[in-house]
Amino acid sequence: MVSVSLCMIVKNEEDVLARCLESAAGLVDEIIVVDTGSTDGTREIAARFTERIFDFPWQEDFATARNESFSHASMDYCMWLDADDVLLEEDRAAFLKLKESLDPTVSVVMAPYHTGFDQSGRVTFSYYRERLIKNGGGMYWEGAVHESVAPKGQVFYADFAVTHRKEHPSDPDRNLRIYQAQLAEGKELEPRHQFYYGRELYYHGRWQEALSVFEDFLSEGRGWVENNVDACCHCAYCHEELGQPEAALGALFRTFAYDRPRAEVCCELGRCFFRRERYGQAAYWYALALTCPRDDRRGGFVSPDCYGYLPCIQLCVCYSRLGDPKRAEAFNELAGIYKPDCPAVLHNRAYFRSLSDQSA
Repeated sequence: MVSVSLCMIVKNEEDVLARCLESAAGLVDEIIVVDTGSTDGTREIAARFTERIFDFPWQEDFATARNESFSHASMDYCMWLDADDVLLEEDRAAFLKLKESLDPTVSVVMAPYHTGFDQSGRVTFSYYRERLIKNGGGMYWEGAVHESVAPKGQVFYADFAVTHRKEHPSDPDRNLRIYQAQLAEGKELEPRHQFYYGRELYYHGRWQEALSVFEDFLSEGRGWVENNVDACCHCAYCHEELGQPEAALGALFRTFAYDRPRAEVCCELGRCFFRRERYGQAAYWYALALTCPRDDRRGGFVSPDCYGYLPCIQLCVCYSRLGDPKRAEAFNELAGIYKPDCPAVLHNRAYFRSLSDQSA
């Protein structure tokens, strides 16, 4: 069985840290907590779980802090969690099974990171992250924000997931502030961080600036395919906000130059045509979404609803608007397979039942 060091960086996390560490208790062989300047009860909570607590001054650089936490690890693998992450019971079992069976020649273990949820707790946004990194394998965190580890050697895709349960908002301006400080110092952003800088600008409603960054990122041709596809989508979102609907469509179609259609993009195209009341075209793209294979291991952001529920419920509405209630009802029932308790599905079911009663 391999051994695992849990390595965390924390600051003022007294409301979530115990929950995180309790979920990891019994799974890892040591816990390392690097505190970057807490002024609340974070350190006292950490002390209930480990004696290995270290102070490290915050330097506006997440990679530096994470590398510091990894530097104290003594086990075979380093695992990272944020304080508002948890391992659910089924994932704890899968993690223990992995520890017992993992080939020690594996350099990096990738695992799903669930970060978005609907009202019933179903995952709506997920992506793979490097979760366990071989200690002493020559791999380090890079990036002041949106930090990552570039995998080397053998990569293994695990079944256990980490669930992100944020309880309080983080500083919404932090990432943008760090990027802008780097640019002010004359630093040139690498392609991955140019992409994330564009996203930060988009989140702050600076549509034109974000669009320019994304266009530069794409024109340079140095980006990873998943970032390229996502950048095209964000160009579309910016164009929409700027009142340029045709340019938004063009940006979505541009994704096909980088890879095969993704269900997420098809649903966006369906939404664009639906808003124009072009329901036949909207139905085409929603139907195409249902044919797109879901491949979480490609590494990009995944919206599970786009591979089932969302196109089905939208096809229900499209065919209803097109005067085909039987087809609309059939798609509503398909949507119900994915989300049986969804209010929209239940409302539509009652509506179609009333139509049937009227025609009886």
